[in-house]
Amino acid sequence: MKFSRAAGILLCAVLALRAGLLLSKKKPATDSTEDFFPMAVWYGGGKARAPMLEGLDATSAMRWGKDLDTIKATGFNTVKTWVDWATAEPRQGEYSFANLDLLLRLAQERGLRVIIQIYLDSAPDWVGVKYPDGRFVDRSGAVIQSQSAPGFCIDHAGVRGEITKFLERLSREANRSPALYGWDVWSEPHVINWAEFPFLANPEFCYCDSSQARFREWLKEKYKTLPALNAAWYRNFENWEQVTPPRFPTILSYTDYLDWRAFIDDKLAGDLKTRVDAMRTADAVHPVTSHAAVPGLFTSPTDGYGEPDDWKMSATADFFGTSLYPKHSESTRPWSYGMLSAGLDFTRSAGRSAGKGFWIGELQAGQGATGMRIAAPVTPAEEESWMWQAVAHGAREIAIYAWYPMSSGFESNGYGLINLDGSLTERAQAAGNVARIIAKHGAELGSVKPAPAHIAILYNRLSYMVGGSQPTLSKLGNAERDSLMGLHRAFSEQQIPVDFVHPEEVIQNKLGQYKILFLPFPVMLSREIAEGVKRYVQGGGTAVAEARLAWNDERGFANEVIPGFGLAEVFGAREKMIRPAENPMLKTEVSNELPGLVAPLTAGGEAFEEELEALSGAQVLARFANGEIAVVEKSYGKGKAVLVGSFLAMAYQRRHEEATRRFLTSLAQAAGVTSEAEVSGSGSSDIEVRRLASDQREIVFAFNHAKDAAEVTLSLRLTWQVGKARDFSNNSAAEFQSKDGSFLFQKKIPAEGVWILDLEGQ
Repeated sequence: MKFSRAAGILLCAVLALRAGLLLSKKKPATDSTEDFFPMAVWYGGGKARAPMLEGLDATSAMRWGKDLDTIKATGFNTVKTWVDWATAEPRQGEYSFANLDLLLRLAQERGLRVIIQIYLDSAPDWVGVKYPDGRFVDRSGAVIQSQSAPGFCIDHAGVRGEITKFLERLSREANRSPALYGWDVWSEPHVINWAEFPFLANPEFCYCDSSQARFREWLKEKYKTLPALNAAWYRNFENWEQVTPPRFPTILSYTDYLDWRAFIDDKLAGDLKTRVDAMRTADAVHPVTSHAAVPGLFTSPTDGYGEPDDWKMSATADFFGTSLYPKHSESTRPWSYGMLSAGLDFTRSAGRSAGKGFWIGELQAGQGATGMRIAAPVTPAEEESWMWQAVAHGAREIAIYAWYPMSSGFESNGYGLINLDGSLTERAQAAGNVARIIAKHGAELGSVKPAPAHIAILYNRLSYMVGGSQPTLSKLGNAERDSLMGLHRAFSEQQIPVDFVHPEEVIQNKLGQYKILFLPFPVMLSREIAEGVKRYVQGGGTAVAEARLAWNDERGFANEVIPGFGLAEVFGAREKMIRPAENPMLKTEVSNELPGLVAPLTAGGEAFEEELEALSGAQVLARFANGEIAVVEKSYGKGKAVLVGSFLAMAYQRRHEEATRRFLTSLAQAAGVTSEAEVSGSGSSDIEVRRLASDQREIVFAFNHAKDAAEVTLSLRLTWQVGKARDFSNNSAAEFQSKDGSFLFQKKIPAEGVWILDLEGQ
């Protein structure tokens, strides 16, 4: 799990896939139909915390076997163990996998499967002795001496070679065991992991000679010639060796910073590929995965430690997942169910774009503790809900962190499923019961996927970088995150599924399933994305963009007209004036283009009023209080485009005003989006519905997030007739009625409970 650096963001979950990959030597599948659903708990043998390992003695097999017996009896079918490089290769070429071999043998004897987590950040000291120039270097020039962590820079050819040899040897060693299920080759990827540097001001990595050389090669691939780079950067380099990454902002230094951040994204994906390829030299069968510290929805690509692009990472591994810690000690407050749902949908979307599922690499097991920062306890009901939430969003594996609480370090006695003395908790028993149910129904869960979404929300990392490396230039706080979450919230509250989409999906015309595309906080856009949006609208889609659309381009240069790149003609308006506003209000005009709004309503924006000048063919949908145009719509090709002169999505996340949600959902309704699941009844306002579907089957989850029981009527619109309905947890028949093309189900859902229906066609 990610340590104290990213306060408020350190959480859980690992992306994944359906489950399978038998031990036959076939190429790895990305969506196996095997019935086995891995429900794992982190256990490395004894009570040592990851990535540490317990020393072996004459009692190890007996003690570990007893723990594994309890793990299995509790309800888990898999353990997630770990290997750290420092222990496994204490001297160059001398390998010791005794702990791993013992655990694999004990697991096999008990019918448990094993997922292996690899820690390269815990590197042996001999690497630094052999490659003294392989240490990480901060932008200040400070050289980082590894002390158990963070290891050494993989950009150094010698270090990379040693890493590859170690992984190849480990792959050969473990692949002999029938108990092996899969690999997690990188826990919570960053350029630098598991270390803090309070003596450095705003650290950023890595500026070692090897990383700088790799950056230059990346630039050569992008710009081809030095004159082209000089023109882009406004510099006068005479040779490539003079080119270095930017270390500080200047009034003229901007495009170089954007290139540096884009390079870090590609570097992290490339570093993951190095790990994956090394494992594949001896193991062509088992899934090779990795997991983020937290869904990228909650992080920033400007982080100096390097935050990965979940889409690029998902394309590289068999699955890329996430950690989930909804009650981490460093979070400012526990995650709301909306925040958890948005994070899971974000991780799911990254895998979906590559045709893959996702795993939960780490799911919080117990009370968060970082020194004397001690969070509220995790309840059994919360643990159950988190597990079902992961499954309901499409996860194909869950690994709970951890069986024992942390036995040492500043997280001492935190995050365990049981007590440090080995006694079980009610939380462990609850988690085990859920694990048993999920494992039992692996076949059913393997046959369905999240119900398809018809709403796409663009996740655009460029918009995080307006102002370059000077984030204090903005007074908007986490504008990008809140904008993405606000849109997710507006539709999930209406039981309408959404997908987050990556710029590459827009550029490559992969938006065919979506009726509407939202572009929240689109202040910085590349020309390629703009052209993709044009094609999407021309082809019949509806695009909705917020204020200052394509104000800056991908180089950080302002476009002459806002919206830029010709998007003014697509959206039917251009910026007339922008002014700061305390609480911008947009009053709608009665229009057939806003179905369901039979009378004017006043929706709330955020931060700015962008007064619009309507162009030929545009229709005004809303105005600001001063009468200036706030929202326009225009037909373009076969589709429509809507431009909003403020930040509605951000406003909805921050103030949750009903009128703003109604305006957003009306735009989607006009594009043909409707909810296929509706809930009603006493106490049903906090019900969340998630659906996993196939052609003739749906597994429907209804979560009651309230503190009181709810009398729920669930209405589902299906394209097929229900022939059989059963309660998933106890296999009992569920009664239903058919009315006006919908199927109705009723149940009293207890406080913080979940109701799961398995529906099959006739």
